Amino acid sequence: MSAEKNGTISSLIPAGIADVVGSAPLILPARPEPLYLHHSNTALIVVDMQNAYASVGGYVDLAGFDISGAQGVIEKVVKAIEAARSAGILVVFLQNGWDSKYVEAGGPGSPNWYKSNALKTMRKYPELEGKFLAKGGWDYELVPELNPQLGDIVVPKTRYSGFFNSSLDSTLRARNIKNLVFTGIATNVCVESTLRDAFHLEYFGVMLEDATHELGGAVIQSSAVYNIETFFGWVSTVDDFVGTVKTAERSNEN
Repeated sequence: MSAEKNGTISSLIPAGIADVVGSAPLILPARPEPLYLHHSNTALIVVDMQNAYASVGGYVDLAGFDISGAQGVIEKVVKAIEAARSAGILVVFLQNGWDSKYVEAGGPGSPNWYKSNALKTMRKYPELEGKFLAKGGWDYELVPELNPQLGDIVVPKTRYSGFFNSSLDSTLRARNIKNLVFTGIATNVCVESTLRDAFHLEYFGVMLEDATHELGGAVIQSSAVYNIETFFGWVSTVDDFVGTVKTAERSNEN
């Protein structure tokens, strides 16, 4: 027996939950194997698509990270959201930030105080104090192209993972959600952190890789994709997601 070094074991047999009462399974093309979805137990998770991370003049831009690919990601996320809504799939927006006094960010006793680039940038440039990721401010707001609609859910969070100290887990479990389709920013930070926690909480997490954007460069995106498809979940694309859920949309129309 021999195996490719550092390779991901793949299969053509779908993973996940095939049988849901009253619902025929959809099969999403994904790596390392296809994944069963049902519109009734699937949610599209939109991670931190805020001015802070995707807009010129936002925290990430001013902190010196490259956001040149963010506009393309916005268009892809819009496409995924529209398909999910049409198919009756729940859309959940995660929104990262803290109160205006930054109490929720933690003080010097919290590692977040040292590792948050937003907090570090404001300490380095005092004239920016209070501008980054404060609830009620422009930086905290979702980009205008992604305005939540009736039926969508917005879940605030104060750390990288959307599951930490938030209502996300209970919100999903109350709706019998088992499959989470991830989009957003940043692939290697909040997206991957939330998907990892989803794995440990027994959710099936799949990331639409062309609807996510990294912080750190192309090699970082590749590393996050490898981690997810090899250890924590599945990886697919917006076009494959849209094509798959249109089956659910047609079923809803019949």
